[in-house]
Amino acid sequence: MTSGSDTENTQSEEEDDDFETEKSNDNGTDGEAETWCPSMEGFLRYLVDSKLVFNTIERIVDESYDDSYAYFRKTGLERSACLSKDLEWFSQRDLVVPEPSNPGVSYVTYLEELAEKNAPLFLAHFYNIYFSHIAGGQVIARKVSEQLLEGRELEFYKWEGDVQESLKGVRQKLNMLGEHWSRDDQNKCLKEAAKLFKFLREIVCLIIL
Repeated sequence: MTSGSDTENTQSEEEDDDFETEKSNDNGTDGEAETWCPSMEGFLRYLVDSKLVFNTIERIVDESYDDSYAYFRKTGLERSACLSKDLEWFSQRDLVVPEPSNPGVSYVTYLEELAEKNAPLFLAHFYNIYFSHIAGGQVIARKVSEQLLEGRELEFYKWEGDVQESLKGVRQKLNMLGEHWSRDDQNKCLKEAAKLFKFLREIVCLIIL
């Protein structure tokens, strides 16, 4: 989560660095590449749960009457449509696309409750969900493409334009809004990272189940 002051921006960068490390470890890097063995069934579960999460956060910002959410519509980071295309591609190859599993359902339930109660905390998740996919997604994409998809690149991992600039734009809007949040909300956003990591780790781990 980012905020307006230099100190808090430094904290945010540290959170982002920690998060990227977490996702790197979860994705089987740092010496674990040889033992990271994705399954097609597990990867489909991962895609389905990811689609549920992205659908949820994108629907919330599109439909909410909270003015702060309006800043995060059509950011260029949206993934729902890409995931729909990928899952359709799998289904056309006679692969069974499962229903969402407990990790994804649990996370979206939490996000929906959070969006109603506390916009700053929801937006902290919103930003970091995209950040984690951009930072760690390429690791997953490469491994899955090599081991399961004969080199095919999925739409989930493709971006139009400069994705880092799009992410930067979202971060700048959060900084702008964060200037008007209470100190308590700003601190809670940083502490919320632990819950974020837990939810996303459980979804990533579906790949190897």
